[in-house]
Amino acid sequence: MKIPNDPVMLVSFLNLNLRDYYASFDALCEALKLDKEEVEKKLDTIDYHYKPEYNQFL
Repeated sequence: MKIPNDPVMLVSFLNLNLRDYYASFDALCEALKLDKEEVEKKLDTIDYHYKPEYNQFL
């Protein structure tokens, strides 16, 4: 699946999908065949990190 390349757009895309469709970041990555470490590294550039207790990147 093609995901946004821009980190700000990516965090919006991920949080929307986490809120509406997936119970965890792991489930989202598995379903969309995303490289979890690559996504986390990209979002780290804008200081966003996955918070499982909220099921969001904050």
